[in-house]
Amino acid sequence: MPAPALGATPLVAVVGPTGTGKTDLSLALAEALRARGRAAEVINADAMQLYRGMDIGTAKLPQSDWRGIPHHLFDVLDVTDEATVARYQPEARAIIADILDRGAVPILVGGSGLYVSSVVFDLQFPGTDPELRARLEAELAEHGPGMLFQRLAAVDPEAARRIGPTNGRRIVRALEVAELTGTAVTGALPDKPTPWHHPTVLLGLAAPRDELVARLDTRVERMWEQGLPAEVERLIPQGIDDGVTARRAIGYAQALSEVRGELTRADAIAQTQQLTRRYARRQVSWFKRYPGIHWLDYDDPQLVDAALALVDAAEHPAADR
Repeated sequence: MPAPALGATPLVAVVGPTGTGKTDLSLALAEALRARGRAAEVINADAMQLYRGMDIGTAKLPQSDWRGIPHHLFDVLDVTDEATVARYQPEARAIIADILDRGAVPILVGGSGLYVSSVVFDLQFPGTDPELRARLEAELAEHGPGMLFQRLAAVDPEAARRIGPTNGRRIVRALEVAELTGTAVTGALPDKPTPWHHPTVLLGLAAPRDELVARLDTRVERMWEQGLPAEVERLIPQGIDDGVTARRAIGYAQALSEVRGELTRADAIAQTQQLTRRYARRQVSWFKRYPGIHWLDYDDPQLVDAALALVDAAEHPAADR
């Protein structure tokens, strides 16, 4: 889908590691714009918040807390569906183009780096071939990821280095893309990615490492207090065990293991905390590569004002001259 025509209305992206308050900032920014008579709408860029029923473990904002602000791409997949960037990108861009056409400000919010990148930068993602995918997945089931990883290392060493030898799902996808296109696909950002829409405002929320770790550990404990294992039990009849993506989500995989008796509650929580901290580090590394990103302190009392000023500067650049 072609990018919308150049115009003054910016695309705003609120990104950063999990637990830094991206949702809160998106709502506050939308409300600040609305107070000025300017409509704004939120588009989800968290892969796991695409799933219906996966609420506690994704810290999904309930619809009752949307404050009258339109939200898009939440609860659009069943837990048996596979979430893919190739599917997400055109859907998100179509929604954003419609929002821009109506003169409203689209606010893209989430921490799934490749999903955000697929929207804000001019990146291409090949589709899928069901027969090829089925063959590769059958090989994975029969032999494990080792042989497939060796094959990937031969055709796309950089992708193999980043994915590692144990992530069977991503190895399969990388091999599928390589066979479909005949070229290596690393899934990394190019050195100078081209924005899809002009202007685009990239707002990154940052937190000191020690503070972020404490927040994430507490957040995981709260998810169990709020009933994550019970939520997972409700999702089992809906097929989460058969979901390619959903059942591997951080927190959900561990809660499933607890429900099955494979992990104690303490071990499930500790494992989720460890994986969440690791994921947050990867998110920071990913978003640090974004050219022109504005990093803001997550607990700055003037956070909303600072974000609003950056949106204003992008929409009215002549005022800065």
